[in-house]
Amino acid sequence: MHSESASAREDSETYLHHQRFELTETNRYQLYVPPGFAHSFQTLSDAVEVSYLVSAAYHPEAESGLRYNDERLAIEWPLPPTVVSEKDANWPLISERIDALF
Repeated sequence: MHSESASAREDSETYLHHQRFELTETNRYQLYVPPGFAHSFQTLSDAVEVSYLVSAAYHPEAESGLRYNDERLAIEWPLPPTVVSEKDANWPLISERIDALF
């Protein structure tokens, strides 16, 4: 699985910087995504299971996100994205945002 984590903290010098990680059955890595970061992933095979552990209860009204193909992020996905949820496809571009991410 290809995983991207991006800083969404507007007051940080690392705002919108992102880092990629490869999480595989062989390396057995886990990824901690701290508060104020966005996370997205792309599966690279058909047999993938993803588990999330979270630090707080889910509140849909608090959701926010970055568009996976936003030019300001310039994420290079290893494969062309083929399945993207409606929610993820419809996050506003960074240049169109009027509210803070977090």
